[in-house]
Amino acid sequence: MSDITNFETNDQTIDEATETPVEETVVTPDVVTPAAVTPAAEPDTTRANPRKVREGIVISDKMDATLVVAVNERVSHPRYGKTVQRTKKLYVHDEKNEAKIGDKVRVQETRPLSKLKRWRLTEVVERAR
Repeated sequence: MSDITNFETNDQTIDEATETPVEETVVTPDVVTPAAVTPAAEPDTTRANPRKVREGIVISDKMDATLVVAVNERVSHPRYGKTVQRTKKLYVHDEKNEAKIGDKVRVQETRPLSKLKRWRLTEVVERAR
């Protein structure tokens, strides 16, 4: 019993040396703001695996609330080392139908919205002339 300095009686902790009740402090977690509050325009850096952000040109806006965006990337050929341009077509969710053909847009990765849509429009960088 000499190793024990505190013992419990009647749901109250008492310090054995001074025989006075000891107040227990309860630690509560800080208020956490939800991720939905952060603006969609800036990249999400609080996530463990941040969402990808790409820039491309709108090649189709015929569908309702959906764009097709061509994203060009330059990669080095694995064997020959020559720089090769690869084009990828992304299906992008555009809620307000604000982007038109020829606009340069910034898109961000999101959860699957339909069979092909995995991206959402973040901003229109440059309007078509």
